[in-house]
Amino acid sequence: MRPVELLVPASSLEVLKVAVMFGADAVFIGGDVYGLRAKAKNFSKEDMIEGIKFAHDHGVKVHVTVNILAHNYDLDGVREYLTELKEIGPDALIIADPAIFTMAREICPEIDIHVSTQANNTNYGTYNFWYKLGAKRVVSARELSMAEIKEIRAHIPDDMEIESFVHGAMCISYSGRCLLSNYFTGRDANQGACTHPCRWKYAVVEEQRPGEYLPVYENERGTYIFNSKDLCMIEHIPELIDAGIDSFKIEGRMKTALYVATVARTYRKAIDDYMESEEKYRANMDWYKEQISNCTYRQFTTGFFFGKPSEEAQIYDSNTYIKEYTYLGIVGPQNAEGLYEIEQRNKFSVGETIEIMKPNGDNIEVTVRRITDEDGTDMESAPHPKQKLFIDLGCELDAFDILRRKED
Repeated sequence: MRPVELLVPASSLEVLKVAVMFGADAVFIGGDVYGLRAKAKNFSKEDMIEGIKFAHDHGVKVHVTVNILAHNYDLDGVREYLTELKEIGPDALIIADPAIFTMAREICPEIDIHVSTQANNTNYGTYNFWYKLGAKRVVSARELSMAEIKEIRAHIPDDMEIESFVHGAMCISYSGRCLLSNYFTGRDANQGACTHPCRWKYAVVEEQRPGEYLPVYENERGTYIFNSKDLCMIEHIPELIDAGIDSFKIEGRMKTALYVATVARTYRKAIDDYMESEEKYRANMDWYKEQISNCTYRQFTTGFFFGKPSEEAQIYDSNTYIKEYTYLGIVGPQNAEGLYEIEQRNKFSVGETIEIMKPNGDNIEVTVRRITDEDGTDMESAPHPKQKLFIDLGCELDAFDILRRKED
């Protein structure tokens, strides 16, 4: 059986550390430029250096996205950026554009190149094309079925790796190559500035009746004809492994630490359980499904893995996120009084019941006993996000434990 990598997204240095502690084998991040998530926090050079060191100290790899589709005016800047990445030393670069691929091979040949899903990698001929040019890994197009991926594995070199998205948001456009954002707003999705118009509400207009908008009802909130459910393959780990996929990729470089911790921890346990025995994996399925639903999602689908979705299982639905938990903060070090530092993300109060989410899979209900500000002044509640606080929950905590509150 081929070893399996769990590849987890990180929008910031803080989230990278959470991903590492909650079970990632590798983390993918973006710098300030030339990645496809311009609205994510992304990493400065200093954060990238610190993040790579933290990951490597814990035996985790870091992949950096340089996956825009470049215009002429990008090329000089990309060259400078690749020269900087050579100095920083990530484990791999995720690239879609052949020009950037060529420059990376020239400037930093010691860094592995992974070909992005944006390159529309739908057949084994394409995989072999990139392999001959020096790619170590290719990310499969999301439109591929499990059978197609298995056929690709049978026709490529054994040391070439296949990476596939197994969880997260889906895109209306083929392999993410969307033009809607650029058309409507002038912000190019293929340059990392997508405004997500697929999530907007639309109506139909008949040509002879301008200004008369005819809604197409799918539910009581309207129609979301471009909007996809979220991919979730937690119930299909055996099939993914059997297909020959080397890296299970989680989508979400715009997501919170709570989302990343929840998904990473659940897939980590599912993979490890299956590697131990299929019986253990099957026995724990209810736990995986319960845990994976504890972060925001838009209902789940298996996408195209088992063929084109049927009408009954079609992937377009409401854009409403389902949210069962609210993210409160990440545990930091203790102060002189023994209180734990957190950077608060949402309001909570003394006397309130919240939950500690631990990397090992435990979820512990506790009561908030005390909250103080940085000066040690007691507070009844913590109303302002991004505020540094110190708290007593009546128990010992570990760095990077996640605090969350279950919503009714």
